[in-house]
Amino acid sequence: MKRILVLNGPNLNLLGIREPGIYGSESYAALVAMIEEKAKALGVSVEVRQTNHEGVLVDWIQEALGQFDGIVINPAAYTHTSVAILDAVKAVGLPTVEVHISDVSKREDFRQVSYIRAACVKTIAGHGFQGYLEAMEVLCK
Repeated sequence: MKRILVLNGPNLNLLGIREPGIYGSESYAALVAMIEEKAKALGVSVEVRQTNHEGVLVDWIQEALGQFDGIVINPAAYTHTSVAILDAVKAVGLPTVEVHISDVSKREDFRQVSYIRAACVKTIAGHGFQGYLEAMEVLCK
């Protein structure tokens, strides 16, 4: 059975509260439930984690080596700042899909830069929670 690790960066624990006009009104718990339901439908194992700390994301990416077959990651604000997360994804060499709930291409200038994109097999942005499910499908192909 394939194993997928879903990683979420800072402030995603506040989904449903944080800027609902951008991120929607559904909670983080609702997102996790959707991901777990999709995993069952795909016949894969999934583990979903969230942290507000860059180093924790790096640790989890490194620990994924030999434990998971692919990573879905929404680094959130670290997308635009973290070479460390990019380097970790490159180091482990696992197929990784970058996900963003909002369409970052239509937001502030600083959000146009994605360091992690260079190490990802695909980027899905602006599809809301559905983007995570699409990312899982990409990893299952």
